[in-house]
Amino acid sequence: MIRTALLSVSDKNGIVAFAKALHEQGIKLISTGGTAKLLAENNLPVVEVSSLTKFPEMLDGRVKTLHPMVHGGLLARRDFPEHMAALKEHGIDTIDMLVINLYPFNETVAKEDCSFEDAIENIDIGGPAMLRAAAKNHQDVTVLISPEDYAPVLAEMKANNNVVSYKTNLALAKKVFAHTAQYDGAIANYLSALGDDLDHKARSAYPESLHLAFEKVQEMRYGENPHQSAAFYKDIYPVAGALANYQQLQGKELSYNNIADADSAWECVKSFSGNTDGNTGGSAACVIIKHANPCGVAVGANALEAYQKAFKTDPSSAFGGIIALNVPCDGAAAQEISKQFVEVLIAPSFSDVAKAIFATKQNVRLLEIPLGTAFNRDDFKRVGGGLLVQTPDAKNVLQSEMRVVSQRLPTPSEMNDMLFAWRVAKFVKSNAIVYCANGMTLGIGAGQMSRVDSARMASIKAENAGLSLKGSAVASDAFFPFRDGLDVVVNGGASCAIQPGGSMRDDEIIAAANEHGIAMIFTGTRHFRH
Repeated sequence: MIRTALLSVSDKNGIVAFAKALHEQGIKLISTGGTAKLLAENNLPVVEVSSLTKFPEMLDGRVKTLHPMVHGGLLARRDFPEHMAALKEHGIDTIDMLVINLYPFNETVAKEDCSFEDAIENIDIGGPAMLRAAAKNHQDVTVLISPEDYAPVLAEMKANNNVVSYKTNLALAKKVFAHTAQYDGAIANYLSALGDDLDHKARSAYPESLHLAFEKVQEMRYGENPHQSAAFYKDIYPVAGALANYQQLQGKELSYNNIADADSAWECVKSFSGNTDGNTGGSAACVIIKHANPCGVAVGANALEAYQKAFKTDPSSAFGGIIALNVPCDGAAAQEISKQFVEVLIAPSFSDVAKAIFATKQNVRLLEIPLGTAFNRDDFKRVGGGLLVQTPDAKNVLQSEMRVVSQRLPTPSEMNDMLFAWRVAKFVKSNAIVYCANGMTLGIGAGQMSRVDSARMASIKAENAGLSLKGSAVASDAFFPFRDGLDVVVNGGASCAIQPGGSMRDDEIIAAANEHGIAMIFTGTRHFRH
């Protein structure tokens, strides 16, 4: 039974109302510093920790709760007679509830002007010590670290005469240990990223020790293949617009492959939002993904037009694909998409009409994700015994950064087509060759060991879909190492090409472009995707 609660929070959200409710339940309130002052200002009877310990807060608040009167009250096992006898001998009362938020270390170091001293002073010592003590003794102590837990715990107390169940206390204790581990990990990451000069702005993006924090969203029926187990974890601080922010409106449970492909689709379609370069034909964009590669990408005046154009690229591969829209899915788009077999459909929102249409196809997974253009903070890839970490490939090359290297200048429409093709190529597995025209992909060659084979595959895909490549733009995610790759795409029908450049044979490639009479642009940026 809860008789005494200690409250010490940096996040004051909801604490006064919670403390009032505890007081009304007859619970004694103990507090520290600013929290105690706030409670007293709201006419709540509160005992300062310094009165409890008979020792003043000292060292600018660094020492206030590190005392046997506090930790004895938290750690004593109520079912151990010798523990209770020791408390009685030393005049220590039990503390049955602990409510704590830690100093805001992450928020402090996120500030551009944060000093080393600011960071150090926002490393909480007493808070984690009390949290770990209370969580260790969870069979007797209820410990809360988040305002979101106030209401459910209070409801349970009111329904059970101030008793909180072991199940709830254990769940709260698990939350505490995860929280303190994340907190210590953030401190270690930050400090090990600083150089000898301790310059906040000059700290490394890659700390000497790396501690990652994710929380489980769900377990999967299986992984990439049925003999593999899997689970999906999300970043505890997901960026705006990230896939992990999804809300599933309907459909079967997401699989491992669904989530991986959905992420590829969503990241690609987001790249057509908020930037008009290469956005020929309208502001709505549609991406269809199959096995991590785009098999159709297009922009249009609305969601329906964008989808219809994207679908034309490769109708056979689109079967059972993942579709993403960067605009709300309305009834017209939903009606057309519902004619095809689709595994997952993603959009910033769905109209009531669209929801009604898909309600008749309950296996289709509808994911609603607030649109945001930010990329994940880092990309990770596990290798044997280690982890590769890199910044995301977030660069969209602007027209002003490109260099025309051919004798013939591109026309305005060719420039738009090349910009569009270049944006798509970034999301195609290397070696990537992408043909585009009029705001849609015409042929995509992905993941071949030879760039020439990718070019041939893209041409075959276009031919199979009944699409002409004559006058199209072609993008290559990396330079053409020999002129044969350029010869293939030009013979296929391309009138202009965009590529990074940087080959030892650039002069030979440029000469081939001039020989063919096509326009060619170098971006200076490569987009390998493995």
